[in-house]
Amino acid sequence: LEDFFAYDQMAYRPLAQFGWQVDEVSWRCEDVCWDDYAIVVIRSPWDYQSDPQKFIDVLQKIDRSRARLENSLQTVLWNIDKTYLRDLHSRGVTIVPATWCSPLTRRGLEQAFAEFRVDQIVVKPTVGANADDTFWLRFDSADDQFDRVVKTFVQRSAFVQPFMQSVIDEGEYSLFYFGNTYSHCVLKSPKSGDFRVQEEHGGTIRSYEPQQDLLVAGRRAIEAIEQDTLYARVDLVRLPDGRPAVMELELIEPSLYFPYDAGSPGRFAQALNDLF
Repeated sequence: LEDFFAYDQMAYRPLAQFGWQVDEVSWRCEDVCWDDYAIVVIRSPWDYQSDPQKFIDVLQKIDRSRARLENSLQTVLWNIDKTYLRDLHSRGVTIVPATWCSPLTRRGLEQAFAEFRVDQIVVKPTVGANADDTFWLRFDSADDQFDRVVKTFVQRSAFVQPFMQSVIDEGEYSLFYFGNTYSHCVLKSPKSGDFRVQEEHGGTIRSYEPQQDLLVAGRRAIEAIEQDTLYARVDLVRLPDGRPAVMELELIEPSLYFPYDAGSPGRFAQALNDLF
């Protein structure tokens, strides 16, 4: 977790109050006996995107053990590829519009500008985290920027979304749910000149009391998940017409931003304890 902001340890004390002993284990550690654990909670393996298949192999090993895996393997397999956004859309959830590119080409990028009727787009890997290999392109960006994006995705799938100006003007909202029950919300804003809201990229975070339309949008996204979850984070932004839309639904390893709501570690611990 070097160079990352992680708050998982804030849940250890409330978990201990329920009688839980917590160990922190790297997913890359190969000599773990997962049968020794009652539950294995995926929390902050923020390098999994560099070797997603190995990560899945580890989760499958845990799933075969006596330990309970949370969130479930089925949930992870669905959420690990951003094509899950298409499923959400088909289930009536408003998402940021997206087009899927495999392989990604210069012509495909140009068509995305025309399809969305915008002059700015964002290109992301379908399997990724931390905004790694995420690009903000303008229609008039230099040729070498387009070439860099295409080269990045020569052997990887990508998807393209219109750039949401509201991320700059208003920020991105993250709503958290423990045991499918709403817990808290934060507002994330990028630093000047950037569009990435993560702290590692200079973004700022603050607690936020969400408006009713954000709560309704968050609830719809949670209800569209076909499995129960110990934790979920719904990232929302506002479309140009003001409606909230799902940017991403984080069910694998989202930061839960415990410092921004004093009661959130306890609610997380309660949700975990309620599983048993």
